[in-house]
Amino acid sequence: MKPGYKQVKRMTTFMRLNHWVVAFSMVAAVITGLYIGHPYYQTLIAEPAVVKYVMAWNRWVHFMIAIIFDVSSIVIAYLYFFSRFEKPYKKLIPNAQNIKEFKEVVLNLLTLNRRKEFDSTHADSFNTVFFLLFHLMLAWMLLTGLQLYVHGLESGLSSIGNWWPWMLHVATDWTIPVSNFLIGSASPTACIMDVRISHHITMWLILAWVAFHIYYQVWRTIFWKEGDIGIVVSGTKFVKEEA
Repeated sequence: MKPGYKQVKRMTTFMRLNHWVVAFSMVAAVITGLYIGHPYYQTLIAEPAVVKYVMAWNRWVHFMIAIIFDVSSIVIAYLYFFSRFEKPYKKLIPNAQNIKEFKEVVLNLLTLNRRKEFDSTHADSFNTVFFLLFHLMLAWMLLTGLQLYVHGLESGLSSIGNWWPWMLHVATDWTIPVSNFLIGSASPTACIMDVRISHHITMWLILAWVAFHIYYQVWRTIFWKEGDIGIVVSGTKFVKEEA
């Protein structure tokens, strides 16, 4: 450790593990999701007898990953309010302090660190709002994905009973008119295709979010010189000690 710096804990072991589970799951979800929409690697399979199982396996993997995301989202929502390490919801309250900090972090980014009038020791309001946006998009992906899944159960039956598709319809049918509104479909009635398009567009928005997230972590590491890029590995960063 350099003289004049102190080591600060930013992520617990569970938080880091959850981060990488989500990261690797997202890669698998994008690969399988794109295949479900357009089977781009089916032609690489030489055995015709095997081809018919590829879509089934892709759908299964995609669904299992969705379950992982579901559990992860529920845990994160719980920790937002009840974590003993930190409570992110406090940074989401639109009070004067958080609004000022949000503005200063944005100015710090736009001025390439020429202006830094906020404490970067702990999570700031800008990054907290940024991650909230990610979790909201992820929740929308999960809900629209479950709607597409239950739409495929045309008989209204499932191997575990009628209660499962019924519950999914109750929980996700509202995504059809909302998607119809968001897409601006010319159809007078909401259709499942709007949900599919919304689900697909949201995937690209999440990938754009990931691109900026990685860029910003590298940016902060270069300009702040506090080792932010290592937080997801070691759980700590280094900040200058006040004189």
